[in-house]
Amino acid sequence: MNRHRHFPSPIDDSRGFTLIETLVAVMILAISLVVVMQLFSGGLKANRISNDYLYGIFHAREKMEELLLAPELLPGNFSGEFDDGYHWRATVDLIEEEALEGEEEARKLPVATMGIQLEVFWTSGLREKRFALSTTRLMERTAVEKAAEQP
Repeated sequence: MNRHRHFPSPIDDSRGFTLIETLVAVMILAISLVVVMQLFSGGLKANRISNDYLYGIFHAREKMEELLLAPELLPGNFSGEFDDGYHWRATVDLIEEEALEGEEEARKLPVATMGIQLEVFWTSGLREKRFALSTTRLMERTAVEKAAEQP
């Protein structure tokens, strides 16, 4: 019978890790955790930026619908702010019908075309972010002319 087979020497039976192997494993774990934390942080930042734009778009649509549903929309500049730090600025212009042959023919039309440009802006960090919408609306020409005559 072979004695070495039943009684192995302590040198041959080393089942643990050396100090170098343990240090290398800890370094790999630390590096991978740093990368995972950076990815997680980047995801949170992207989510915050996305939410900021989502609120900006929501506010712009809300204000644009309010302007389009206004019974009397007059040319001019308007501005205001929302409760959550977002601001808005709107410009309403009378679009002249210069595409027609003469101005006299354009005055005969019962409607006037109003151009609406709306801009919502907010501060994110040190930068100002913006979202803009624009559209046109047809109004009765008599209402627009009456509003233009009033001081």
